[in-house]
Amino acid sequence: VNGIVVRSIYEGDEEVVDLGQRIVGRVSCETIPDPVDKKKKIVKVNQYIDEKIAAELQRIGVESLKIRSVLTCECGRGVCAMCYGRNLATGQFVKMGEAVGIIAAQSIGEPGTQLTMRTFHIGGTASQTFKQPIIKAKNDGTVRFNDLRTVQALDGSWIVLNKNGSISVHNAEGRELERYNVVIGSMISKDDGATVKKGETFVQRDPYNVPILTDKGGKIEFRDMIAGVTIKRDVDEATGLMGTVIIEHKEDLHPQVVIVGDKKEVLASYSIPAGAHVVVEERQKVRAGALMAKTPRKVAKTKDITGGLPRVAELFEARRPKDAAEIAKIDGIVEMGGTVRGKRRLILKDPETGAEEEHLIPLTKHIIVFKGDFVKKGQQLTEGPIVPHEILEVCGPQELQEHLVNEVQEVYRLQGVEINDKHIEIIVRQMLRKVKITDPGDTSLLWGDQVDKLDFEQENKKVVEKGGKPAEAVPVLLGITKASLETDSFISAASFQDTTRVLTEAATLGKVDKLRGFKENVIMGHLIPAGTGFGQHRQIKLVEKGEPIGAAVMEEAEPQPAIG
Repeated sequence: VNGIVVRSIYEGDEEVVDLGQRIVGRVSCETIPDPVDKKKKIVKVNQYIDEKIAAELQRIGVESLKIRSVLTCECGRGVCAMCYGRNLATGQFVKMGEAVGIIAAQSIGEPGTQLTMRTFHIGGTASQTFKQPIIKAKNDGTVRFNDLRTVQALDGSWIVLNKNGSISVHNAEGRELERYNVVIGSMISKDDGATVKKGETFVQRDPYNVPILTDKGGKIEFRDMIAGVTIKRDVDEATGLMGTVIIEHKEDLHPQVVIVGDKKEVLASYSIPAGAHVVVEERQKVRAGALMAKTPRKVAKTKDITGGLPRVAELFEARRPKDAAEIAKIDGIVEMGGTVRGKRRLILKDPETGAEEEHLIPLTKHIIVFKGDFVKKGQQLTEGPIVPHEILEVCGPQELQEHLVNEVQEVYRLQGVEINDKHIEIIVRQMLRKVKITDPGDTSLLWGDQVDKLDFEQENKKVVEKGGKPAEAVPVLLGITKASLETDSFISAASFQDTTRVLTEAATLGKVDKLRGFKENVIMGHLIPAGTGFGQHRQIKLVEKGEPIGAAVMEEAEPQPAIG
């Protein structure tokens, strides 16, 4: 059975929603044994998770759990009870015929009245979610480095040179107890595989600056650093010392710090972004791991985020945001190219397959990755909001579902509103119902058609059974307005928007409405197919004619003596 993996949600290093809250009232997709008594299972596949099981899973330190979800439910019409889980109105397992779609819409719409309509200006140093400059272990265990590029400093600690690595603490059995994302420039005081005690500080970092470090030792040379054009001398507010600051420039220049060896050969070069303070001097000798420049975090973090209702609407309508971020299309190592037609070339090279992907980025955009960084597919390369359609194209539907649910939840969390994930999942499921045909094969479908996922699979099944070539398709993301207009029922679509167009189209194509949904039944004056009007409750047949129970009871009773 397909499912989704859920974890606790962190903002920085602070846990905002724990795993227990996210899994309670859902159905498990995997079996978790008791760490002490392996024969005892805390939760089994397809088992309903109540508060007791959720607390037990948290007690043994489970980081993530695969659960059934409406996002992966393969039910033809509606969703199955196992994938939905608990009905939050009654606290019981959901009953058949429950109108979960309407409950989802109400659950999201009602707090919408409390959301603000304004744009928040989040940025600067005061409002930034302050990241703790240290990481302390919450448990005793063994330290593991994950995807970290490090270099050892003189004092024996390890300096982190890349962005997306993490550090984790594991118990004696090797199970992960905690994991932390480690920012570039962090100092790790423990070796990989060393033991750490509960409460011990083992990672330190600079919370105010984003550092640019070298992973090679050698002599410093500056390129394209011209006084008054790309650099200016300025007093560093933090230290009070004179320093070199990179300034915004329109010329085709790329300020770089280059590390050269003894034979004048270039060992490494680093592009320095605008706003960064260069802390090394020309012809200075440096060791690997030395700090060359730093960008104050407030420069890197100031952005307007649209909060409240406009943001929720933007996500559910699947709009393409302005000044969107560029995302990595493949896993690979970042290389910087020259400038082409006023745009910077950024090349991603996969070290295993040798595949290359070129991104052309406007000079005005701030690149947030550095040369030599290893980036994963779907990771942001520049600042700005992410286009959901691109996530779908690059990472696939599951990543997109997770992204949409998390983004919507973030807006509500900022306002202090708690909504269960399942309501948002139901709406996201409807947004991803359709697929676009890329190759019709031997089916009756047409190229470029948008069809329901289920119809597509059924059509393919028929063709494969006859030995034909199945059709191929890619998933499509529709905004909720578009998704509502593209339903199977033309009566439902006409009651929503573009009535004349929808009805004319339905009449021209001779469409048939099977009246399976709510709106079309309300319009026709029928009972709605939910609750007592649900198909299975209404289609009750008399299978066997039995004796009336009342008469049978009368016969069993002793015959009354006749009154003479």
